Amino acid sequence: MSLLKYSDYQESGVSWIGDVPKSWSISPLKYLADFVNGCVFKPDSWSESGVPIIRIENLNGSLNFNFFDGSVDERHHVEEGDLLFGWSGNRGTSFGPFLWKMPGHFFLNQHIFKVRPLHGDSKWLYWCLKAVTAHVEDQATGIIGMVHVTKGDLGAIKAPVPSFHEKVAIATFLDRETAKIDALIAEQEKLIALLAEKRQSTISRAVTRGLDPNVPLKDSGVPWLGKVPAHWSTGILSRVAERIVVGIAEAATHAYRESGVPILRSTNVRAGRLIGELLYIAPEFAAERGSKLISAGDLVTVRTGNAGVTAVVPSELDKCQCFTMLITTLLPGQHSSYYCYWMNSAPAVRYFQLEGWGTAQVNISVPILKNLPVVIPPMEDQVAISNYLDGELRRLDSLVEKSKNAISLLQERRAALISAAVTGKIDVRGLAA
Repeated sequence: MSLLKYSDYQESGVSWIGDVPKSWSISPLKYLADFVNGCVFKPDSWSESGVPIIRIENLNGSLNFNFFDGSVDERHHVEEGDLLFGWSGNRGTSFGPFLWKMPGHFFLNQHIFKVRPLHGDSKWLYWCLKAVTAHVEDQATGIIGMVHVTKGDLGAIKAPVPSFHEKVAIATFLDRETAKIDALIAEQEKLIALLAEKRQSTISRAVTRGLDPNVPLKDSGVPWLGKVPAHWSTGILSRVAERIVVGIAEAATHAYRESGVPILRSTNVRAGRLIGELLYIAPEFAAERGSKLISAGDLVTVRTGNAGVTAVVPSELDKCQCFTMLITTLLPGQHSSYYCYWMNSAPAVRYFQLEGWGTAQVNISVPILKNLPVVIPPMEDQVAISNYLDGELRRLDSLVEKSKNAISLLQERRAALISAAVTGKIDVRGLAA
């Protein structure tokens, strides 16, 4: 697509805008729209029926609504097509403008503005607010991904203002072109989901059937596991482990140090790998809890939340500790990598879901992990399966990474296109039709 420029530009005097077409003007947002904050609904005023209340989580498509069986000021009513702005939310997701697309009648909760255009051009205003959101995020305050902006600060932000016909052209162009980009992003996300399914099925098949498609099978004795190779054994994890214990399960913040003995947390554990920044505890505190020390090759398993997710401890973390996770030390003659794959496989995930307790989060214990059904191949099969899965998963993970990079580039392209059209860096008047 050939993207033309306007013939004449002028300085806008606003850093995030830059030069704008000479015929455009610059105006604070408060002169383009009225920002009305939502109503303050207290949890004890919610009801089982009535009018659904739009909260921050609903801006991202959640259908989990609370209801209010009463009346509120008409300013807080929302209908399909209304323009909203989440002024307190997560960067890049719930913070910024939204065109409400659900039919029906709703009430608006606090932390969201209802944006009422003063010149009847809500579609262009949506894209204008989309363009300024990145700038607003830079100016907004907040921590841990959450940002906030006041009505006064948002209204004071200056925006470029084209003619009415140019507004229509910009909105029409961006509606169409971003829909194309969104479709490409959706395809990449679908591919990532398919690769994740392929990854899990590859692991599950290898650890339950081995690598020989013609191997004779026998019943495993576990209904949800099915058949396994005839020359393999089955049992529970404690049969192949010399130790299954819980790590440090007491307050340890007083023992934190800038350096010392690494202590793993559940935030460090992903399926088959360790990530993130490590904390350290005083060596004397770790030594007093010597029964909890973790050696290289041990398995660490998350107890709460992502219950059952397991990783192998690498050699560089030999003699580390962990905080409230489960530690498995295998018997000699067993391969850590194979059992790590097993504990992250679909059959093991199913077991943890069935045996764990808790509603909001699944929890597992030492007895639950000890009684995890396992398939026990000969050592040479364990090594072969691990080597095979290492290679296959590297290939699949590489494809996932390429798709993620493609999504990142498409998102950058989308943001750049919106900014260029809204600020007049490209002339879309001839492209809108």
